[in-house]
Amino acid sequence: MEFGVSPLRPALLAIDLHRGHLDLSVATMPTSAECAARVLAANARLMGWCRTAGIPVIHMLTCYNDAAEIRANPYWSAAAEKPGNTRRNAMRHNLKGGPGVQVMPEVYDARDFVVDTKKRYDCFIATDLDFLLRTHGINALLITGVNTNSCVLATTIAASVRDYAAIVVEDCVDTMDTPDLHTAALACIRTAFGTVLTTDAIMSGALGKENFHDTAA
Repeated sequence: MEFGVSPLRPALLAIDLHRGHLDLSVATMPTSAECAARVLAANARLMGWCRTAGIPVIHMLTCYNDAAEIRANPYWSAAAEKPGNTRRNAMRHNLKGGPGVQVMPEVYDARDFVVDTKKRYDCFIATDLDFLLRTHGINALLITGVNTNSCVLATTIAASVRDYAAIVVEDCVDTMDTPDLHTAALACIRTAFGTVLTTDAIMSGALGKENFHDTAA
């Protein structure tokens, strides 16, 4: 399979696999219980394989110093109180020091990188993610996490326009919104911004031995 870069030097970029979405006892913007269980199991499987293969795992973690950082986004501020809005708790989501601001233990390993300054859907905005990737020679991202139709989509676009090869892992992304938005986001990605693969395909060699660079070397 052709990704446009050779040799391929990937990292796994896990977006917002934190308690604020996936631990329903404390989550301010929860997925369903079924979604949380499914996405955590899929990510744990892929991350285990990546660590063995020498592929770095990077956790992107949303964390706000205060509600003013959230309220500065006009749409979030305007839509926060709309009935039925899945983001109605936006103004208290993942505030610094709160229980939501922790990577879920099912997917964390002490060898992983954690970037905990994410404040917008695009993981590159106001973080040192690009610096981390460039200094470690990364040219491709295996993108996982939640939500497919917001942070995953925005970050895939941002990676693509920065000339990273963007590979979204279909079974490792999901959303707290409706399934049709998950499907639509993947369709947008396939059309213009990156490749969509399954964990099985990746573990079966879709990254290609001929251009795969062991990042642990």
